[in-house]
Amino acid sequence: MSQPVQGLMKMNKTKKNGFTLVELVVVILVLGILAGVAAPKFLSTSSEAVDNGLQHTLTIVRDAIEIYIAKNDGAKPPSDSGANFVAAIEPYIRGSFPVCPVGPAKNATVEIVTAAGGDAVPTAGWAYNSTDQTFFCNYSAELASKSGIDYDEL
Repeated sequence: MSQPVQGLMKMNKTKKNGFTLVELVVVILVLGILAGVAAPKFLSTSSEAVDNGLQHTLTIVRDAIEIYIAKNDGAKPPSDSGANFVAAIEPYIRGSFPVCPVGPAKNATVEIVTAAGGDAVPTAGWAYNSTDQTFFCNYSAELASKSGIDYDEL
């Protein structure tokens, strides 16, 4: 073979190492678009999961109150203090008394109230209405996952 033909063959056999700038920019743009679409969905799902967990926790505590009433011949749980209420109900809940997952007061304390409705800035995570014997989340803000419903209405 002649020398120019051999040089041409060597040029075609050279390997390409790495990616070009255009390829990298295209990949970064595609990843950015995917992240922009997925992030709002993920954040919405997260708040919905917290709200569903709260509803489940309320159901557990309300069931424990019903069991307390049934085992104590119709007597309601003590409503003189939140600590006495928790102590009376806790044996009917597996594990310790649950922590409220929403609001500024993310704790397991219970405030005894005489009217419906939670606080805007609560110090206790839960509330027990001694008048109508209802247990609810002590937070009056709107649900993160649904509009028009407040946490204390669950």
